[in-house]
Amino acid sequence: MWMPSQLPQVAAQLRQAGYAGDPAALADLTAAPMNAVVRAGGGTGAFVSADGLVLTNHHVAYGTIQYNSTPQRDLIEAGYVAADRAAELPANPDFRVRVTVGFDEVTGTVLRAARGKHGRAYHDAVDAAAKRLVATCEQDGQMRCSVANTDYGSAFYLVRQLELRDLRLAYAPPRAIGNYGDETDNFMWPRHTGDFTLLRAYVGRDGKPAAYSPDNVPYHPSSHLQVSAQGPKAGDFAMLAGYPGITYRNRTAAEFAQQVGATLPARVEVFDALAATIERAGRDAPEARTRYAAQLQSLKNNRKRAVGELQGLRRSDAVRLRGEDERAMLAATGGRDARDIAALAQVLARASASGERDLLLALVASQTQLLRAALQLERLRIESAKPDAQREGGYQERDLALIEGMLEQVQRRYDPAVEKALLGELLGRYQRLPDAQRLPEFDAAFGRAPAELAARLDALYAATALGEAPARLSRLAAARQGRALEADPLLHLAAQLLPAQLRLEDERKARDGELLRLRPAYMRALTAWRPRQGGAAYPDANGTLRVSYGRVEALQPRDAVAYAPVTTVAGIVEKHTGQAPFDAPRPLLDAIAAGDFGHTADPALGTQTVNFLTNLDTTGGNSGSPVLNARGELIGLNFDSNWEAVSASWWFDPRYKRAIHVDMRYMRWLMEKVYPAPHLLREMGLER
Repeated sequence: MWMPSQLPQVAAQLRQAGYAGDPAALADLTAAPMNAVVRAGGGTGAFVSADGLVLTNHHVAYGTIQYNSTPQRDLIEAGYVAADRAAELPANPDFRVRVTVGFDEVTGTVLRAARGKHGRAYHDAVDAAAKRLVATCEQDGQMRCSVANTDYGSAFYLVRQLELRDLRLAYAPPRAIGNYGDETDNFMWPRHTGDFTLLRAYVGRDGKPAAYSPDNVPYHPSSHLQVSAQGPKAGDFAMLAGYPGITYRNRTAAEFAQQVGATLPARVEVFDALAATIERAGRDAPEARTRYAAQLQSLKNNRKRAVGELQGLRRSDAVRLRGEDERAMLAATGGRDARDIAALAQVLARASASGERDLLLALVASQTQLLRAALQLERLRIESAKPDAQREGGYQERDLALIEGMLEQVQRRYDPAVEKALLGELLGRYQRLPDAQRLPEFDAAFGRAPAELAARLDALYAATALGEAPARLSRLAAARQGRALEADPLLHLAAQLLPAQLRLEDERKARDGELLRLRPAYMRALTAWRPRQGGAAYPDANGTLRVSYGRVEALQPRDAVAYAPVTTVAGIVEKHTGQAPFDAPRPLLDAIAAGDFGHTADPALGTQTVNFLTNLDTTGGNSGSPVLNARGELIGLNFDSNWEAVSASWWFDPRYKRAIHVDMRYMRWLMEKVYPAPHLLREMGLER
């Protein structure tokens, strides 16, 4: 996962691998092809036309598809093809596409005021410096800026991104194509999934980013990717650019042990319970099922990922091997770095003691709609009384449009029975925690017995008015001015709970300050001890643009088991049962039976390809990343990893790590022959 600025350092390896372009050009984020790669929602996307078409995954855009769906017009099931630009549907208000236009090191500026400080003071000094940089960067109102922490506090970069706020749905395949196989096939190979969607970015008539308006016009990116006329074959060079979330390969041995021994097992158990809760609550309620479809999909994906990560780390014996590495490293480390590493271990040990409680409380906010809205409004009211530079991140003036967008769409993702059931599950687990992990504010609000909890939730949700958008938005207006909010039972609850959240936040910031201060010593020792090929090493992923290169490669996961690197439409028919998740649509089955694949067929296989494998390095956030050939042309769209490699975010094993991509020939065939969109193909330069 190379930073683009590092690619000139590995130019020889890139050329040897087969790249035909200039590696130095890849370091320029303002030039093609890097400036065509964008952050799309929680994943990645890429511009594929001069008029702002963005190609990303079906599952990345799932919230937008769900946002426009109703039981009477279920676009999740049926898919959607906008007949023209006037028919393109608005994305959910909080969906964003961000185009990176600058990436500058600011380490000295960020750390200058932090030197000599500890704990919360260190954290606050770094935070204040980052906020000053961001405020200056965003003065013109066009940029969305952030400061990226690289190598755990060793280096900091100012990231400048153009934030596009008006996205519209142009093309989405039906669920039984875009999510063929669902959880059964998730993280599995072979795959037969058309996991792609096309959105279009719009801006105001002045060319500047703007909220949705019928008067907006398509955005014209500086460059866009061209879909290749040829597809990949085994051994071909492949390169992927995208926005991976977080990797943990340089974490301590104690953190590896905590992940395997406690964190992942707890996640699996809780995600299982939440998914089952939504399914039970929506079994006889079609509208609730539609409203929670995206949330349920996310929970299932996260649950399966946690299971795979746990099994993979155990299979590779990562805890023992990481421990051996660390002991050898520490034996070669002395002086101040050794002392700082010992102090780091103590901080991490204290943090692990409250892991289960912290997981549950985080999910109380993230898996609810109305309660999350109430907590946001109450926190915004408090933060609005402060000067903007002193507010908590997420509640500054720059964040208000996003907060408003989230509050606007709540009712499309909310059902009172489902939310109460989710809270009953999470808070019931909280009630069973040891007394040392409990918080008096939560006990006072919800009681200490299941029956008491259920009664209080019933009363709260029967009386709240926050289920209606006008009630939320009127209170938003007051919260933005720091004024008292009109009374509501859920807002009263938020005011009760917030002191506990603020207290925990203070503790976390003090801990994070120490981690920021101490981890660089660990990284220095690790870098000095671990051999580095060519003197270059990539840092753990941190949400910034990264590039991976390799080749199309088969997989041999176990003894006597070998998988080809390409799947075809024959596998769709073989898996088809007529029942979800293997219920291929009739138009697709008819087109496969007709065998009219034409110019999109693989010349060697003589049939239509669907997905393919590479040995590229990916993790969460790389969903929707474009896969390029040696000439920089688009050949695939990343959407998954294989089961054996789910643990690669912690422990990378090149024997097993594969990335799974949609073959662009499959997308072209679907858009030509199955669910036609000739106008979009023409726009992408893909006429027959």
